[in-house]
Amino acid sequence: MRSFIPLALLAFTGLIVHAADPQPPITTGLRVATCGHSFHVFTYRQVEQIAVSAGLKHQLVGLSSIGGSTVQKHWDVQEEKSAVKQVLKAGGADVLTLSPIWLPDEAIEQFLKLGIEHNPALRITVQEYWMPNDEYEPVYPLQTRKKVDHNATDIAKLRDATMRYAKDIEAYVKGINQRLGKDAVVIVPVGMAAVTLREKIVKGEAPGLKQQSELFRDNWGHALLPLQFLSSYCHYAVIYRRSPVGLPLPLAFRALKDMSDDDKAKLNTLLQQIAWDTVSAHPMSGITNG
Repeated sequence: MRSFIPLALLAFTGLIVHAADPQPPITTGLRVATCGHSFHVFTYRQVEQIAVSAGLKHQLVGLSSIGGSTVQKHWDVQEEKSAVKQVLKAGGADVLTLSPIWLPDEAIEQFLKLGIEHNPALRITVQEYWMPNDEYEPVYPLQTRKKVDHNATDIAKLRDATMRYAKDIEAYVKGINQRLGKDAVVIVPVGMAAVTLREKIVKGEAPGLKQQSELFRDNWGHALLPLQFLSSYCHYAVIYRRSPVGLPLPLAFRALKDMSDDDKAKLNTLLQQIAWDTVSAHPMSGITNG
């Protein structure tokens, strides 16, 4: 009897082999809107910077930023106050990026239905993010004041927590796509990429980074610049189905004052490679047909 292995685990461990043909990369700039919280909204402008550096005419068409938000909180904003709802009704977005915290979150499907009514080609990305407090505890209210030593985190346990969360994301997104009849919602596997980066740090293989805590500005897990750009490279790879490897060093890396220029360049390349390896291996990132 064949045992079941979650799709996320296959992608995360690098064991997945795609039988489906790859989707063609997108070579023209897209119109992108974003709804998110502080673990996500920075990607809105960072992805634009990355896309422009790749020669793409990326367009920012609507942002809804609400701290600690579910997607439902963005949906509950009245239309006259929601730039995202307005642009979706006008058919003015090619991609909408969303970042639920825990599931279920019915507003993902509500945004999708609104968007495809006015632009049938709309894609929605759902961010699978890194574990707050380094654990999978899907409860409300959010546990933002726990004391966490990121440097003491057991990476094997963190990987397990991330896999459980990733499996839940996959099941939820698959359900939406099945009800719709097409794969309009794709996953951005940021959490998986973040664990890989943390493994590299522990092994001394992340140039300029000595401790896992250098990725976070607090216990809860708000991202500092290296983790932010890892996330943004993942989003770029999903949105455009293109590798970010080889794109120039972002100007924002100048803020890394305690890192040599050589380490900055090497770290940037590592972030790009982790992002592409993770996204291209994930079966629900939209990189392949099926």
